Amino acid sequence: MGLHHKAVILLWTTACFIFAALAQPESSITPFENLPARIFFFDDSTEAIYHDVVKGIAYVSPDEGKTWSPATNVPEGKAAMVFEHPFNNRVAFILTQSITHYKTTDRGKTWRSFEMPLAPAMVGRPLSFHADPAKSDYILYQGTICTGTGWKTDCRDETYYTTDGFAEISRLLLADVSRCQFAHSSKDFKHEAHSDLIYCVAFDGSGNGGSGHTLASSRLFSSTDFFSAEKKVEDLGIGKNARGIVAFAIVSKFAVVALKDLSEGSTGDMLLYVSEDTKTWAQGHFPHSSSARLRENAYTIVESTTHSLAVDVLSHDRTSIGTLFVSNSNGTFFVESLQDTNRNDMGYVDFENIYGVEGVGLANIVSNARDVDSRRAYKQLQTRITFDDGRTWSRLKPPAVDLNRNKIHCNPDNVDCSLHLHSVTLPHNFGRVFSSPAPGFVMGVGSIGDHLLPYEECDTFLSSDGGISWRMVRQDAHKYEFGDQGSVLVTVNDEEGTDSIDYSTDFGETWKTYKFNARVRARILTTVGDSTSQKFILVGQVAKRDQKDNGRFAVVFLDFAPLGRRKCDDSDFERWFARSSTHECLMGHKQSYRRRKQNADCFVGEKFRDPVPEEESCPCTREDYECDYNFIQDGDKCTPIGPEPIPADVCGDPTGDYMGSSGYRKIPGNTCDRERGEKLDERVKKPCSNAQPAEGQVVHQTFSFPSSVVQYAYFRSSTVILVRLADNSIWQSPNEGYTWKQLYPQESFVSFYHHKFTDDRAYLITRSKKHYYTTDFGKTWLTMTTPTVPNTFGLPALHFHPGNSEYLIWLGDEGCEGFAESCHMESHYSLKNGRDWTLIDKYVRNCAWARDEELLVDPNQILCESYKNKQGNQHFFRLENPLELIAGTDFYNTKTKLFDHVVGFAKFSEYLIVAEYQASQQSLDIQVSLDGRTFASGEFPPTMRPDQHAYTILESSTKSVFLHVTTSEAPAPYWGNILKSNSNGTYFGLSLGNVNRNDDGFVDFEKMINLDGIALVNIVSNPQEAPLTRRKLLQTRITHNDGGSWRSLTPPPVDAHGNKYACDTTKCNLHIHGYTERYDVRATFSTPSVPGLLMAVGNIGESLAPYDDSDTFLSRDAGFTWEEVHKDAHLWEFGDSGSLLIMANDEGPTDHVMFSTDEGLKWNEYKFTDEPVRVKAIVTVPEDTSRRFILIGYYPRAKNAAVAVHLDFSAFTKTKCRLDPEYPSQGDFELWSPSEEREEQCLFGKQTLYHRRKREVNCVVGDQEKVKEKIVKHCQCTAIDFECEFNYHRNDDGDCVLFPDLSPRSPDPVEQCRNGEEQWYDLTAYRKVPISACEGGKTLDRGNPHPCPGVRGHGAFFWLMMLLIPVSFATLVGYWYYRKGGYSRGAIRLPGADNGARYPSGDSGVLDTIASVPWFLLGVAGIAYEWVASRFDAFAARWRGRGGYRHLSVDEDAQILRFEDEE
Repeated sequence: MGLHHKAVILLWTTACFIFAALAQPESSITPFENLPARIFFFDDSTEAIYHDVVKGIAYVSPDEGKTWSPATNVPEGKAAMVFEHPFNNRVAFILTQSITHYKTTDRGKTWRSFEMPLAPAMVGRPLSFHADPAKSDYILYQGTICTGTGWKTDCRDETYYTTDGFAEISRLLLADVSRCQFAHSSKDFKHEAHSDLIYCVAFDGSGNGGSGHTLASSRLFSSTDFFSAEKKVEDLGIGKNARGIVAFAIVSKFAVVALKDLSEGSTGDMLLYVSEDTKTWAQGHFPHSSSARLRENAYTIVESTTHSLAVDVLSHDRTSIGTLFVSNSNGTFFVESLQDTNRNDMGYVDFENIYGVEGVGLANIVSNARDVDSRRAYKQLQTRITFDDGRTWSRLKPPAVDLNRNKIHCNPDNVDCSLHLHSVTLPHNFGRVFSSPAPGFVMGVGSIGDHLLPYEECDTFLSSDGGISWRMVRQDAHKYEFGDQGSVLVTVNDEEGTDSIDYSTDFGETWKTYKFNARVRARILTTVGDSTSQKFILVGQVAKRDQKDNGRFAVVFLDFAPLGRRKCDDSDFERWFARSSTHECLMGHKQSYRRRKQNADCFVGEKFRDPVPEEESCPCTREDYECDYNFIQDGDKCTPIGPEPIPADVCGDPTGDYMGSSGYRKIPGNTCDRERGEKLDERVKKPCSNAQPAEGQVVHQTFSFPSSVVQYAYFRSSTVILVRLADNSIWQSPNEGYTWKQLYPQESFVSFYHHKFTDDRAYLITRSKKHYYTTDFGKTWLTMTTPTVPNTFGLPALHFHPGNSEYLIWLGDEGCEGFAESCHMESHYSLKNGRDWTLIDKYVRNCAWARDEELLVDPNQILCESYKNKQGNQHFFRLENPLELIAGTDFYNTKTKLFDHVVGFAKFSEYLIVAEYQASQQSLDIQVSLDGRTFASGEFPPTMRPDQHAYTILESSTKSVFLHVTTSEAPAPYWGNILKSNSNGTYFGLSLGNVNRNDDGFVDFEKMINLDGIALVNIVSNPQEAPLTRRKLLQTRITHNDGGSWRSLTPPPVDAHGNKYACDTTKCNLHIHGYTERYDVRATFSTPSVPGLLMAVGNIGESLAPYDDSDTFLSRDAGFTWEEVHKDAHLWEFGDSGSLLIMANDEGPTDHVMFSTDEGLKWNEYKFTDEPVRVKAIVTVPEDTSRRFILIGYYPRAKNAAVAVHLDFSAFTKTKCRLDPEYPSQGDFELWSPSEEREEQCLFGKQTLYHRRKREVNCVVGDQEKVKEKIVKHCQCTAIDFECEFNYHRNDDGDCVLFPDLSPRSPDPVEQCRNGEEQWYDLTAYRKVPISACEGGKTLDRGNPHPCPGVRGHGAFFWLMMLLIPVSFATLVGYWYYRKGGYSRGAIRLPGADNGARYPSGDSGVLDTIASVPWFLLGVAGIAYEWVASRFDAFAARWRGRGGYRHLSVDEDAQILRFEDEE
């Protein structure tokens, strides 16, 4: 080559280098008067829309923002809303506030008008579109129609439809709606439904004067013919209770309905129903009560994948902190993914998936959630990242150096040195927060340290590998955007005004600055939606000195094409693999993208071509499978719920085999390669004997345990049962005893606990500090470390909080090894389910949360029985070391001593009861509180004070406390008196004497389940002879008025064989064996699933016979009448809501059980063994709704081992019971009243009707919803509605008479007149039973009347002010809450849905309430109280506590509880 040729090449290279160095982006500036309400690009095009809602103008740019002009043919000032068609990138709509609107079909070049019958509704999106490209002209339009004027204005929404893009006249679809949507409105929601299927959330029956326009009348309707002939009510599988619909949305592949549970007796929980196919709906089940219960809590469906739903639930009462849950593949079962997620008051959650990279997401948590909740501290946010779709989360490891290559201020390997980023709740730009379609590029504004700093103190960080590693790329906070698939990164300062932007063409390694001719405060930085262009739009507010006449804002058009870079060729690209090396495969495949190399100085230039991931199948692993239908997760295995259903033509030979499910199926949508991996879903050979039997057959399964059973219990609302053996092993069955497995064979367990308030939680306690817990009904068990070993003082090791399932209290031993000179008990609490612990106190005997389900005191208060002198061995402490009762608020940080010396405390119903020891008198005193702070001494008849007597607090659920005071003690046999309190638990009177108890303090007293006020007891009929003979003769008594009076059980006329009884005098009654004789105290007389049904073992005679000489009896009418159903003593259990009764002989070993489908009229036998078993218990699910049972017992030859026999009656009949609540006599159920045709025509002062299955109908009740009881009428008061007043007792004639040498109480006129009564009355020997609802009739509790004082000296002005001040306060607080923009507690946020219908009731937000003026004052008052209660829960609890004393029907004698300053 010649020398001149080299010179030419050198000259050309130098020129190119100089040109490249001098090349700059180009820019142009367009002024605007206002910020845009919306700015967007038509998909895959250069056209953009800028909507100035203030001026009512939509501006159109044909060249990516370089030039702008108002939309043609649209009058100025008319553009109220602008929407692009999501499935046709040529179409957009401008909606005005009138009936004339505008449409473009050429991306804004031309606009044509069309008219609608109504103006658009003021909702988020009044237009809904069909996703099928062939039906892009199918559009729904929501408008508003108003009638009346002024205060009587009534506005409703109507939806219209067009099938030709508004070319012709639109037709009415449905009136009185809150949202309508095509079922085919998402490309991911793939189903076989009719192409014209439409869902509408609308009001049912609102035509009658508008009375139906309420939340209760909001339902989900569907139609496939635009509601012309078909209007189907979607019952969601729950029938008439599918009402209270709040929102409907299509989310990914799911249709989601949010509704408020308005069924009778519900607590108003918010429910979530999900469908994948528009045909079947299933309720979303969350694992975690309290902190994730949807009752009055907002929940947000956050960005979800195509194979699962992600839902964030508000889990803290007083702050916006949530818990993130991720569902299984069909969206119905959720598992906890991340705790303490950050939310704002609008329901937005700090969570975002990384665009285009499956399974990777970023979220922020509140690290100091406890302090925020209890002390109103500022949130300290930390960022977490997941690479496996929310299964696990980790911190963001920060870069080791800053922008200037200096080391950062902390060690990146330490947990407290992490990167934290601002997220969704604090948006600073349009669109996605962190990522864009540019493959793998993630940017954020954040800080390095223990928690996230304020935005203005943060810097800008970049990850080019999908969030695995990070670099600081800009100091200070910047807005950022990606272009040309990541070959151009643009940032602009977001802390102050600027006249420049920074850009990088090498993935942020080096940066250049470009100045434009204006100084602006950046507001928006954006580009085309798929980030494939080199052109950007910067919207900023112009500095005042630079403002000219034509606008305060400017659009800066930035074009990086003039940089002069060459177009990339194949050698400039590389394959980038998404996700981290530890989580390469997700949903069965790896994911990779083709993207430009970092150092390639070229532009991609593939405009409007979205990056397409390449998927490489992975070998199938366990993670690619889920449990098949009829199987459930049990640890790491899928276990059958029972015998497998098989087709009728299979297993013709019962001794043969069949090919059945392995228990697994591949997750729908998973693409793993079965041939190269595990084939867990391959069908397996099974014996036909394991298949589900034919109808009419019963099957059983027997399992032998190596040791005897000492503890067993089901998870509530579950088929999972735990069993602990005498060898300290624990076994679990996920399917009602069909199969069993041992949990952690290497461990020795001393006990297990089920969470008292949260069904899915249990704790396995070992002898060490390492224990196990589950939050998903035992599917998975996790380890928990406690600060001490479990206590050896015979007290529960764990206490649970009723309002937050994460809150635990642990009681353990400390210093009890060796000589144990300082052996004592210590208490710790955890707010994170045992993940960390804080010391409460040392040398305690008991510590518990003060709050209970009905005792609504400060939720952060802890009560402790704490010894005054904290030294020595606690095992040897006696009365000389006082046990003080300490109440500690703010999690025991602020302590108050309530009592100097106590014996103990207990919580029952709404009462907190303390046994105080009076050292000076050496006696006991009962103290009762309704608020946990203010106590009143219990007053007793002088001969029945607890003093030195033992006492037992009995079940209290009827506005009174039942107390058993022992009056006969060792060496004589034990018995005592039952005392009953007034409604505030302070005055105790005799209810019944000589009631039997055993040596352990347990009493023969049992209340009937589901029918308050009915109880059965056994009394000692020979109290004079028993101390001498040492033999108690017991007789049974029953009360139907909550202890006001007691009577004997009426014997049946004949026995089970139809013969008359030998004992037939008036002294002969039915007597039954009670609570103190049971092997399992949970084997109650009654069942929660059938009101009025009772079973018992007893005899007909003058007193109770020995157990082995007894027979089995049944009552169907709450104990009014009885019948003998079988000879001999039997164990019994109720199944399928009473449609199935099962019994096993309880007098010796047996080889069979007896069962009845007609409540004992006829019995069938089923033999389950050739070797007789001594059955000790029959167990089924706690709700008694299953047809599967477990017999627990032992073979007589091996008494130190145990056997569990699983009995399955589910195939005995498959006929479903028919229930029609409107016509109860036409189905398989009947109406029944516990007072019907009885001597006492009313029970508890009212006549109540219950639905129950007809006795002789053989059908399955199953899980169909029960119809709640219905009060037919309130009855007039009779003598049965009254009990004896304080210091009175009933004589042999049943009259209340004064105790000898005692005086009646004096009345309190002020107390009686507190509620505005006109008269007060002298007290009598009677007081009304608190639970009675009778009206009128007898007034045995009223003596002579006396007039109450007038209006107590207050004039009209006083009462006017009393009316105005609360209303004014409520209005102000309500207005403040509205201005805050928060949603009411109970709001739901669904993506793509208009959040909440507008109801004229207190169920809506403030803005919705204001829209219905007549309800305004009431609605705002409700919001005001809701806000105060949620923000000051401790104060509200104390207020409610005082109100508990004031507003209950307090007896006139309760002067100690009076308000001293009522006014």
